Amino acid sequence: MMAQYLEIKAQYPDALLFYRMGDFYELFFDDAVAAAEALDIALTKRGKHLGEDIAMCGVPFHAAEGYLLTLIRKGFRVAVCEQMENPAEAKKRGSKSVVRREVVRLVTPGTLTEESLLDARQHNFLASFAQVRGECAMSWVDISTGAFHVMPMSTVRLGPELARLNPSEVIIADGDEAALAEIVSESGASLTPLGRAAFDSTGGEKRLCALFGIGTLDAFGQFSRAEVAAMGAIVEYLEITQKGRLPLLRAPVRENHDRVLQIDAATRRNLELTHALSGGKAGSLLAVIDRTVTAGGGRLLERRLSSPSRVLDVVQNRLDTVGFAVEQSRFRTDLRGALRKVPDLDRALSRLGLDRGGPRDLAAVRNGLAQAAEIVSALDGLDLPPLLKDAARELTGHDTLLDLLDQALVAEPPMLVRDGGFIAPGYDTDLDEARQLRDEGRSVIAGMQGDYVRLTGIPSLKIKHNNVLGYFVEVTATHADKMLSEPLNETFKHRQTTANQVRFTTIPLSEMETKILNAGGRALETEKHLYERLKSAILEQSALIGQTAKGLAELDLATALADLAKGENWCRPKVDGSRALHIEGGRHPVVEQALRAQDGAQFIANDCDLGETSDIWLLTGPNMAGKSTFLRQNALIALLAQMGSYVPARAAHVGLVSQLFSRVGASDDLARGRSTFMVEMVETAAILNQADDHALVILDEIGRGTATYDGLSIAWATLEYLHDVNKCRALFATHYHELTNLSDKLDKVENATVTVKEHDGDVIFMHEVRRGAADRSYGVQVAKLAGLPSAVLDRARVVLDALEKGEREGGTAKKTLIDDLPLFAVSPAPGKSPGPKAPSQLEERLIKILPDELSPRDALDLIYELKGLLQEKAG
Repeated sequence: MMAQYLEIKAQYPDALLFYRMGDFYELFFDDAVAAAEALDIALTKRGKHLGEDIAMCGVPFHAAEGYLLTLIRKGFRVAVCEQMENPAEAKKRGSKSVVRREVVRLVTPGTLTEESLLDARQHNFLASFAQVRGECAMSWVDISTGAFHVMPMSTVRLGPELARLNPSEVIIADGDEAALAEIVSESGASLTPLGRAAFDSTGGEKRLCALFGIGTLDAFGQFSRAEVAAMGAIVEYLEITQKGRLPLLRAPVRENHDRVLQIDAATRRNLELTHALSGGKAGSLLAVIDRTVTAGGGRLLERRLSSPSRVLDVVQNRLDTVGFAVEQSRFRTDLRGALRKVPDLDRALSRLGLDRGGPRDLAAVRNGLAQAAEIVSALDGLDLPPLLKDAARELTGHDTLLDLLDQALVAEPPMLVRDGGFIAPGYDTDLDEARQLRDEGRSVIAGMQGDYVRLTGIPSLKIKHNNVLGYFVEVTATHADKMLSEPLNETFKHRQTTANQVRFTTIPLSEMETKILNAGGRALETEKHLYERLKSAILEQSALIGQTAKGLAELDLATALADLAKGENWCRPKVDGSRALHIEGGRHPVVEQALRAQDGAQFIANDCDLGETSDIWLLTGPNMAGKSTFLRQNALIALLAQMGSYVPARAAHVGLVSQLFSRVGASDDLARGRSTFMVEMVETAAILNQADDHALVILDEIGRGTATYDGLSIAWATLEYLHDVNKCRALFATHYHELTNLSDKLDKVENATVTVKEHDGDVIFMHEVRRGAADRSYGVQVAKLAGLPSAVLDRARVVLDALEKGEREGGTAKKTLIDDLPLFAVSPAPGKSPGPKAPSQLEERLIKILPDELSPRDALDLIYELKGLLQEKAG
């Protein structure tokens, strides 16, 4: 067995080998050591190899999925090695023959399909990047849903696209690791090098044609050699990992980045679109707006949010769809109720196609198609907008398959085929006969037990069953002599004696056992055969079922966004080809919900007006006043509008945005040797080098990570560049009040500020944005709110007054004022001792006293002495 293990392991040196032994997957040698540590399970040993103990650990077969998920998340790949025959078959080749085993699947982050290993509301993409003769392309696939896409792109675009798709695994050609590893690692994906032969475009075309059963790829469109190479590499990798059993993939869809709002990785992080800065979904925009009720609808929402459209007709059609659902409240409510019963059709299909499904996947398809039929009936007669009409058409055409599944399946089937019992009574005559014999056989056994009790006069006699003896008669040891004596020994033949029981058999019992076992086995084999027939019937209609799943997701998303709009009082935005960004009463959806959840506080809405008289708002005001929130909320409103959603505002006019850039917040990148300021400059450079005149740029506190005049000069130059060169729309928040003078010099720059009020030396944040410039920063007041010691605040005010006076009086006067400032002197806080000082006469006298050496008379004299010293000090 170990020879077999080592031979198989040699074929998968980079993966942990899950070696099936009965009811366990066992791991040996270094695999066992690594897995035991990663899974926190016991590490044991079994036998020796080359004179050393063989390390070993194992996980139960029935619970393997949870362990697989843990290993995948910790960066491992797992080769699953199954027993391809039973021990009885192996023994036919010789008494010492080893059960034949083969690796049936290589589990990697991008090839998961199990329901328990995946987030139902999120795609699990496997991507590949190919470079052919100067051309580049990326392809991506979700084998759990069948989605298959390809896009031409440059290497520069790889990072932003990976951030958009958030794949689990990226395939690249051997030798490209040095150039691409950093880009891939930034996206959080696992990097997998693959032989360059897999990226050969000629071979890729042949693999794709074989996969889809076509003679040429022209039926799917015109693809470049780089695109074919990227798609072909994915198919090759799937053949390797799935051991030739390819998933059900839809025809590849060619995408173009010019049709999608471009958002880079830093902006996605800063705006917390699908994940909060903490890492989870909670607190992200996606978590706040997701009211979908199906898994397919949830995945579609994530795709739309990650890839807002910049094609006006597409945006308008999506808004029309949401608008219809907003106006038709009864339609929306009824449809959402029906959609709640829709299972995940895409992933059920995928599991069936990969032969990893079971009876519940058959039932999922049946239930999904049944709900689709009900929904079509409910939509009949309604004047639907174009997108909903298309979605409704996709729900039909399944009557024959639905009738078949309705007749064949029970209402609640078991999870596994081997459990049996999922085919409905009356569907198959042979199965019904086998079941009848099996079930009646059990009642016959019960009758035989009653007969034997009466025959022997032993009330405790039982007929039992186990896998070794089959059916047997069991009595306690006290009745053994009676059973072994005449005349009972003629009927009952001794089989086995245990510590407390004696077991017998009879000829009629053995005959009945044969009939029952044959009937039970025949019934299970018949069900397995019927399962394969039903699975084949479904897979033959997989393309149509996939379209139905797509239509259901579209209906779910439309009604979910409508429910959000009605519940949160969102408005329909006006979207056109202008450069306007006019928002009345805009709100930040995430912050608004958080305020409501905390203490029921109301979010202060604000206006924004770009693209007509001004392209850039220069926003000033103190920290904590809400500048960053205002910046982000306007970016999110533009993004939501182009996604095809209503927006959190009283009214909104959004001219199509081509690119969205956000440089908000402070963070470092120590692993790559980048300080906070360096990260800020890198992100700012990316914006200035890429933004076009239809971009929307959000910048917060540019230049704050360096010296005052350095930072001011960088912020000044950046603002001028955005205005004169990029000519884009921008919201630019700053603490450098000197920049407010630029509004007089730059035609398209307008000042705005977040208002505050002062009361008794404290600052009250109004969270209102109005035109104009802040008169000062209120930094000391904010520091007071943060809890700085009063001595520090007092000193800060003194220094601030001196600096401001010096600034007014000029450079020499400023230096003189600073030089004349007294050193920091702080009175001790209550309860704390002052710094060291010379002891007084009274203190010196007290120090010299030795109380243990004083007599009563001396103590009295000392009191008079000390009192005199105290009076002298007071005088």
